[in-house]
Amino acid sequence: MRQTAPESRGPVRYGPPAPEPGLPVLPGLAALLAAAVDRTAPEPPGGGPVLREAAAGYWWRRGLRTHARDVVAAPGAPPLLLALIAAHGGDLLLPRPCPAWWTPQARLLGRPAYHVPTPAECGGVPDPYALLETVRRVRAEGGDPRLLLLSVADDPTATVAPPEILREACEAAVAEGLHIISDETWRDTVHRPQDTVLLSPAEMCPDDVTVLTDLAGALAPAAWPCAVARFPPAAASRADRYGDPRARTLDILTALGALVPGPFAPAAAHALDEPEDVTVRARLTAHAHGGIAAAAHRAVLAAGALARPPQAGRHLYADLGPLRAGLAARGVTDSLELENHLTARLGTPVPGGHRFGDELGALRVRFDTAGFLGPTEADRMATLTAARPAELPHVAAALTAFGAALEELAA
Repeated sequence: MRQTAPESRGPVRYGPPAPEPGLPVLPGLAALLAAAVDRTAPEPPGGGPVLREAAAGYWWRRGLRTHARDVVAAPGAPPLLLALIAAHGGDLLLPRPCPAWWTPQARLLGRPAYHVPTPAECGGVPDPYALLETVRRVRAEGGDPRLLLLSVADDPTATVAPPEILREACEAAVAEGLHIISDETWRDTVHRPQDTVLLSPAEMCPDDVTVLTDLAGALAPAAWPCAVARFPPAAASRADRYGDPRARTLDILTALGALVPGPFAPAAAHALDEPEDVTVRARLTAHAHGGIAAAAHRAVLAAGALARPPQAGRHLYADLGPLRAGLAARGVTDSLELENHLTARLGTPVPGGHRFGDELGALRVRFDTAGFLGPTEADRMATLTAARPAELPHVAAALTAFGAALEELAA
């Protein structure tokens, strides 16, 4: 696996980034960025009309009635989530584990955040009964839970929530008066879309869900910051600005100066329009990472560790608890020490489960699959177009080394 952080410093220690595709920028997107490089002004707060119309079309194609007035754009998901949390107020409820970048937004705002266990079938969505119990306990202790964050295609667990579990969780949240923010950044990275049913909470509870999507998930390079949020459809006239979460979100983004860079906007709108080059790249990328993640999952199980079968994204979340004895012999007793050990052993950042809200004593880590694609651009493009990417020599060699590193821990 290729090195992505110098020595022992960098993104693992200071907040692991979302898994990247490890692939070059599409020529069409690069051409649009180059053509707009002379734009000196940013997009207006919340994004210009072209960008917001493109985002509305993106959601229409996924069965969600959306107009440009229901959309807000920002330079990346973290500032957009920060604004959404601030706009809605109250305490947060999060699944455990959850994306590493969610909790810091609540901390910046001084908001309490409570983790709720996920069901055995998937991550990203809280267990409905545990959610109800947590809400009632927090209220009994004087808290004010108002927001539930969830992700139907999840980082870090790489699972997709079954519709019946998602519906139960959403109905429990709405019954308790919670607004839902659904992070759907990874919905277009499902490995086997023909075998996987993915529904948005906004389809189930249209008046109580705000959808968040970071284009870095499947549509645009991570270095081009752009994320969009879809608010519940509202009337064209919004008389009560102070009671309108979209208006408050715009105010906060304006105060932060969180505006989409002007040169990025045409490429972002083009990606949201989903022309053939973008959709083909997304489909091939999901297939390649899916094949590699499945092979890495088999290696994890062969070493005696545990992991849910990966269904989406570019990563794998593993529980190395069954290898605790072998890890303890190497001085590894918690997920921070496990993070340090595997990062050094594999030569690539391997963030521990404590980054994602899991307990420090749980020996869980997230493995990213981009490092298996190959050391050169030619290797990575070959992996992208291979029918069986895990069987390519350079991928197979990386997987063999990965499996050997895990098997060492069982000895």
